[in-house]
Amino acid sequence: MKQKLLTPLLVAAFSATANTSPLIEDAAVIPLKSEFLQTQQALGFTQVEVEQFLSKANYNQGVIDAMTKPWEAKPWHQYYPIFLTDKRLKAGLEFWKEHQSTITKASKEFGVNPEIIVAIIGIETFYGGYMGNYPVVDALYTLGFYYPPRATFFRKELSNLQTLIKEEQLDISSLNGSYAGAMGYGQFIPSSYRHYAVDFDNDGRRDLLGNPVDAIGSVANYFHQHGWQADAQTVLPLAVDGELPSELAVWSGEKLKYNVSDILKPGVALAKAVDLDVSQPALIVELEQENASEYWIGLNNFYVITRYNRSPLYAMAVYQFSQELKNAL
Repeated sequence: MKQKLLTPLLVAAFSATANTSPLIEDAAVIPLKSEFLQTQQALGFTQVEVEQFLSKANYNQGVIDAMTKPWEAKPWHQYYPIFLTDKRLKAGLEFWKEHQSTITKASKEFGVNPEIIVAIIGIETFYGGYMGNYPVVDALYTLGFYYPPRATFFRKELSNLQTLIKEEQLDISSLNGSYAGAMGYGQFIPSSYRHYAVDFDNDGRRDLLGNPVDAIGSVANYFHQHGWQADAQTVLPLAVDGELPSELAVWSGEKLKYNVSDILKPGVALAKAVDLDVSQPALIVELEQENASEYWIGLNNFYVITRYNRSPLYAMAVYQFSQELKNAL
């Protein structure tokens, strides 16, 4: 594709953040922004629309700082107390009671356990109490052009954001979210919003920002679309004799490569005997406690939780919180 020359307006849009952007802006970033322009034009946006969209974005160093120091980098014994609190449990039970009919409907329609729906919204935003204070366009712009490890991914999300704003008639100036550009009750990134959000109250809008009914249905749909199996086992503790066998590796985000039968062997057993299909895919989770590590075997549903956030610590926190909710209901 022939490289297009930058118009004066586009140059101005690209330069609008010069006072806050890294000094390497021009050499590394200008070509990427020109490519972004072409990508958006191929999707049907005019050059002026893209220029205006980018002119609203600002570089935010706080986004880079947060991305490089995620909570998921903490050991488990420091991570889980952030989320598994009495305050969150109380709020979750109140949310469940307030929206019981909607949660029950979503659970039945999409085949997703109700406690998982409630747990996700609680872990993500404390039931709408904290949806993030980073302007979404700034977060995606910053990561898409100034965070090389995942810049390609976040430029695609920036592209999806422009499309989402057009599709859902959203106000870009009021879109705040996480440092990774996730927004609303369930913290959907733009591509997830576009592909998995549902109008669960049938009012003609898919509103994940101010409508908990749509958020509940959309979280359930997300899990359904990623293969959640209602009432199936999710994760089970292992009893490991000494160290984990050298031929077994702790899961680190890759596609599942083990079956249960590959994991359960001499020296590695279920901590409590249960009926289990040993031919099903599985993974190994390591939780770092203060004095030692403990190991768990994650099954399909655990893997599905990691499609929401790929950290095994996150998935374990969601699962354990869901069980607290279920047991306390």
